[in-house]
Amino acid sequence: MRPGGEGADRGALAIQPVTAERLPAVLALRVAPGQEGFIETTAQCLAEAAEEPTWRPVALCDGGQVVGFAMYGRFHNRRRVWLDRLLIDRAYQGRGYGRAFLGLLLERLFAEYRCDSIYLSLFDDNRQALALYESFGFVSTGERDTGGEAVMRLRRTP
Repeated sequence: MRPGGEGADRGALAIQPVTAERLPAVLALRVAPGQEGFIETTAQCLAEAAEEPTWRPVALCDGGQVVGFAMYGRFHNRRRVWLDRLLIDRAYQGRGYGRAFLGLLLERLFAEYRCDSIYLSLFDDNRQALALYESFGFVSTGERDTGGEAVMRLRRTP
């Protein structure tokens, strides 16, 4: 979605690998004030992905501009597919990118992993993200992950 535009233009949006060319822009991504405790920095995410090869870090791009970051995968010892991180840079929040990219990421995960469910976790006080995830059909499983975050699940609909 372009600044000042109405709604996200999904045709211009792309999920791209984090290449050497995109790395500086990915590392520069920041959340809005007050969101710092909700997600790790992109540098921390990339370090985690380097240690666990099942994680797939990706740049979220509008045209050639990196506007966000996500990381997904399947734990090597688990059957669950996780959308582990979703971050839209503070300069691009409130423009529909979170909703648009979440839809694209879910399509990708269901197709790539041929799974029946996708999991994620979030802190209870992350109300904005909770509303977004619930609007896509995610529901609480009643579980907590190792960091104390509430686990949510989205089941594929026929």
